[in-house]
Amino acid sequence: MVRTNNDRIGFGNVREEFALPPDFPPAVLDEAARAANRTHDGHKDATDLPLVTIDPPGAKDLDQAMAVARRGAGFRVHYAIADLGAFVAPAGALDHEVRGRGQTIYLPDGNVPLHPPVLSEGVASLLPGQITPAALWTLDCDADGALEQAHVRRALVRSQARYDYETVDAALKNGTVHPSLAALPAIGRLRRERAVRRGAVELQLPDQEVEPDGDGWRLTLRPRSEVDAWNAEISLLTGMAAAELMLDAGIGILRTLPDPENGAVKWLRRSARSLGITWPRNMDAAELLAGLDPNRPEALALFMDATRLLRGAGYTVFDGTHPELATHAGIAAPYAHVTAPLRRLVDRFGAEICLAIAAGDEVPEWVREALPALPDVMAGSDTLANKVDKACLDQVEAWVLRNRIGQEFEAIVLRAEGNSADVFLTGPPVIAKCANGDLSEGETIRVRLTGADAEARKVVFERA
Repeated sequence: MVRTNNDRIGFGNVREEFALPPDFPPAVLDEAARAANRTHDGHKDATDLPLVTIDPPGAKDLDQAMAVARRGAGFRVHYAIADLGAFVAPAGALDHEVRGRGQTIYLPDGNVPLHPPVLSEGVASLLPGQITPAALWTLDCDADGALEQAHVRRALVRSQARYDYETVDAALKNGTVHPSLAALPAIGRLRRERAVRRGAVELQLPDQEVEPDGDGWRLTLRPRSEVDAWNAEISLLTGMAAAELMLDAGIGILRTLPDPENGAVKWLRRSARSLGITWPRNMDAAELLAGLDPNRPEALALFMDATRLLRGAGYTVFDGTHPELATHAGIAAPYAHVTAPLRRLVDRFGAEICLAIAAGDEVPEWVREALPALPDVMAGSDTLANKVDKACLDQVEAWVLRNRIGQEFEAIVLRAEGNSADVFLTGPPVIAKCANGDLSEGETIRVRLTGADAEARKVVFERA
C-alpha cells in the first residue's frame, strides 16, 4: 500500500498503472505563472452582477457562477464561465500540454489537473471575492422556461459567495437563500419538465463517493438532490444555447449521441415488466424514468438497465456544412460542452467559437485548425478518466471489505446476466459481482463475501 504525505493510504498504484503525470513540465509552469499576471483590458466590467457558485465541498476549480432573477413573468439567467482563452496562448507550451491531457483526472487523494493549479485553482477559478475573466452568458427564458434569447461576451466578474448543494438546500428550506438563487427552484423545475417532454433521459442513480476515514477511506452514497438537478439544468440550458449558436453559424463541435436502437428500448420494456414496473404503451422512456422513486430497489435496477440507452456518446465537428448527427439523444436536443473549461479541454474551444459568433467575428483560425483532432483527444481522456475512477472505487471497496470475508450483507440485484449479477450493497455502498444464477433484477437478497483482494482490486460475493 502507498501512503500520502499525511500518512493516509493513497492511490499511487493507480497513478503508476495509468501513467498519470505527477506534475507539469517547467516550461508549462513558467508560462502559466506569466499568464496568471496578465491583464484583461478587453473584458467588460460586470463585477456588479451578484454571482454565486454551487460546487461540491472542497472544490477549488470553480467553472461556473450564476445569478438567476425574475424578468417579468419569465427569467433572466446570468451564467459566468471561466475564460481559459484569457490565459492559454495558442500554440504555446501550456496549450500543447493541455491538448495532451484532455481533462482533469480526479482521484480521492488529489486530482491530476488539466491546467496548472495557479490557473485552475487560482486566478482562472471563479473564487468568491476575486475578479476573474469569464465568458458571461445572458439567457432569457419565458414564463414556461423556454429559451427566448441568448448572448455571450467576455467580461470581468466577481463571485459574491460560494455554496455547496447541501447549504443551498438548507437555505431554501429556512428562507435564507442568496437572492441570486431564489428563483433557481422555479426555473429549475420548469427546465426539468421541458426536458421530460422533449424525451431527455434522466437516470437518478446515486453517486458512489470516497471520503477520508482515519488513515484510510470509506465509501459513501450521495443521492442526487433537487439543487444538484436544478444547477445541472442551468448548465444544460447554456450548452443547448451554445449548440444553437454553432448550428446557426455553421461551425462548431457538438456533444452528440445517436438515438438508441429499437432493441435497447425493447430490452428496457422487458426489464420493466420483470421488475413489476407498469409502463404504458403511450409513455416514452424519459417520462417513465422521471416518475420512478429512486429509493425503490426496482427503480435502481431499471436505472442501471437504462444506461444502455446512453451508450455511444461522442463529439461531432462541423465547419461549413450541417452535421449529419446534431443531437444528443440523452438530452433530446443539440448540445455543446462549454461550461467546464477548467477541467475539460473541449469547452475552451466551444467557448471561443460562441464568443466569436456572438461578437460578429470570424472564428479564429487556430480554433478551426484544432477542431478535427478534438473528438479523438476527448474520447481518449474520457476512457482514461473512467478507468481511473473505476480503479479507485474498486480499490476502496477491496480495502473496506478485506477484513469481512465470510460475512453476509443485504443487497439489491441491479443487473442479472448469465451466471452472475451486479449487486448493490446498501452498507457499505458497494457495487460488485455476485455468483450463482437465478437472480432476479430488483429483488433484495442476502449475499456472502467470499473474496476481497486489494492487490487485484476485486471483491466477490455469492448468494447466501
